[in-house]
Amino acid sequence: MKKLHLSILAVAILAGCSATSPAPQVKKEFNYDLTKYNLDATKAPAQNFDLTKWKITLPELTTEGSRKGKALEINRHDLGNTQTPYVHPEWFYTDPKTGALVFVAPNEAPTTPNSKNTRSELRGMLAEKYDDPKTNFVIASHPDASEYGAIGGQLKATLAVDQVSTSGEYRKNNAFAVVIGQIHGSDNEPLKILYRKLPGHEFGSLSWNYELNPIPELQDARDSNGKKLRKDIRHNVFGTYNLREHHDDPQDGIRLGEIFSYEVNVEGDIMKLTFTKNPGEANEIVKTFDVNLAEGNYQGHEVDQGYQADWMYYKAGVYNQCNTKASSSNCEWRGMEAGDYAQASFYELELNQ
Repeated sequence: MKKLHLSILAVAILAGCSATSPAPQVKKEFNYDLTKYNLDATKAPAQNFDLTKWKITLPELTTEGSRKGKALEINRHDLGNTQTPYVHPEWFYTDPKTGALVFVAPNEAPTTPNSKNTRSELRGMLAEKYDDPKTNFVIASHPDASEYGAIGGQLKATLAVDQVSTSGEYRKNNAFAVVIGQIHGSDNEPLKILYRKLPGHEFGSLSWNYELNPIPELQDARDSNGKKLRKDIRHNVFGTYNLREHHDDPQDGIRLGEIFSYEVNVEGDIMKLTFTKNPGEANEIVKTFDVNLAEGNYQGHEVDQGYQADWMYYKAGVYNQCNTKASSSNCEWRGMEAGDYAQASFYELELNQ
């Protein structure tokens, strides 16, 4: 069986690299056998992957029709069409060497109304319209579970993060980071899977967040110190999510271009997470986490009501966490050539609902 040598960009470790300068990069090769993924590099994304239950948002403006002036969306029929498949040459395409599905999002570009961050990201659509309950899924104990498109479901992905922004504020955890998978609720997110790598580090860190889900009246409430009660509870998987400029390279992390996998399986009321480093290799490392989404009071946070009464949907792709707002990640936009973008290549992507 022929092996493909996947050449990627891995960041060299250089002392004194600033937060706003692109880190010098060197070529590194991973000797992966990519034939096992059965991808055809000459085909469009929908011809290699089942995209019939997804729509996608891309980081540019719609130029005509009812969405003119808004972030570009491709509906699930057009996205999943294998006869006239959709491709975007910059933001959503097939890698011409590996056949991987590539998502790209720059640090600054048009995005959705309630976000500062750009995205080339899939959104699960189990039905045609947003306002149809059948579009979304719920957990088993939801009081009206039969009205929704699915009870639970599974998202599986095998991928490599190719690039994160080379500019940003080291003190901000979203700088140099990208979200590569989510479960989104009506307001908050029971799951965000993030990869973050600092300039000058060879290894990045993989982590996941659970967002506390208060009652509507407390969505923006703050404690006596002025901090929001609604917040993300972060969990390290490989590496450490909150590294700063002076911290050592996380040797247990994941390099740019290094293939790993995640599986999210919502069964009954339980969200089961499986993360695999070196999948299928002799040195494979697997870490698992279970969360009861109905329970609430996550890790003792009384404000959390859980997600028993909420509806949800899966997301996958690239949701760049680096934006140019000083109050946020304080990244820059100096162009793609300066490294101010996020990119990931998916070798497997499967939504089972």
